[in-house]
Parts: sequence; structure tokens; C-alpha cells
Amino acid sequence: MAGFISTVRFLVKDGCVDEFIKTHNEPGGIDQAGIGLNQYLIRSGDRSFTWIGMFESEKAIAEVRPHLVEQLDKIRDLLEEISPEIGISDPASGPVIWTN
Repeated sequence: MAGFISTVRFLVKDGCVDEFIKTHNEPGGIDQAGIGLNQYLIRSGDRSFTWIGMFESEKAIAEVRPHLVEQLDKIRDLLEEISPEIGISDPASGPVIWTN
């Protein structure tokens, strides 16, 4: 297996996008140390963002999951509910089945 990828889609509240981005880029904001092999945060719309984390294995992400939840708690008040069924974050993850 080539690894494990986790993604989380967010919808940021209107008027909170700058603070959301700032929290990810400034010291004391989101603590990205020790989280996987690589991480990316992409902006997929005016207020839509997706976090992508690459990990060695499913076990590796399971081990940092409590830390990930702590980081989510730092931005929770900046996020809008995507839908009643989904909530404020839309996670998806699984093993990498193809890479080039």
C-alpha cells in the first residue's frame, strides 16, 4: 500500500475566512507538528476549504486523531454547518490505491 489519505471539507462562516486562514498560518494557531507525512489546505470556493493529510498508514492517523480534534476545536466557532446530516466538517479517508 502506498499510504493513507484523510480529507476534511469545511465551510467557513461568512466574514470569518481571513481569520480561518490566519489561524492556519500564524504561530499559536493550528499546530501541524507531527501530523502525517504532508498536509495541504486548499480553497475550493469562496468559503469552502479542504484539508488533505497524507499518512504512512491508517494506524498513523488513528494515533494523531485526538490531536486533530484539538486543532478542529480551535476553529470550530469559525465554521458553518454544511448540512444537518454532515455537521461542520465532512471527513473522508482511505488507503491510496494509485499514485504516479
